[in-house]
Amino acid sequence: MVYVLLGKGFEEVEAITPVDYLRRAKIAVATVGIGGKVITGGHGIAVQADIEIAEMDLTDLDMIVLPGGLGGVASIKASAEAMNAIQFAWENGKYVAAICAAPTILGQMGLLQGKAATCYPGCEDQLQGANYREAAAVVDGKLITGASAGCAEQFANCLIAALKGQEAACQVRQQIVVRP
Repeated sequence: MVYVLLGKGFEEVEAITPVDYLRRAKIAVATVGIGGKVITGGHGIAVQADIEIAEMDLTDLDMIVLPGGLGGVASIKASAEAMNAIQFAWENGKYVAAICAAPTILGQMGLLQGKAATCYPGCEDQLQGANYREAAAVVDGKLITGASAGCAEQFANCLIAALKGQEAACQVRQQIVVRP
């Protein structure tokens, strides 16, 4: 199961694009509301989460995804349950994926030591211990990071490739007619 954390003020494109792409690839994914079931993103789009954070079953976790958006990042940091779920995923060898400002959470948790990572331009100094890469998306083992809302498609494809292989990611790209 892939859990996508939604906190008030999350970046909508960075959450919805991965959810859409993962579901197209037939990967089980659930949106997780922090502080309720209806969460409003940073641009005023309200999304009804599939479950609330207390309903996550970490024993079924394959990947946790952290969308950016400054409000969403603050919501994740303020939630002990969210922070514990991230730590659980990391300690148990599950995929941890974060995009935009969300990789800064991982930096503050000390999870980026020696890892290649990217983030929103200007947040690089908050990736404590990381080997920063200027790229749309970066995969380093079980860590996947993305740069911004404009890179959500590449980030989502990396999530699919990690869970189901490159062929599955290519099939989704073909299905939605990605052009260079």
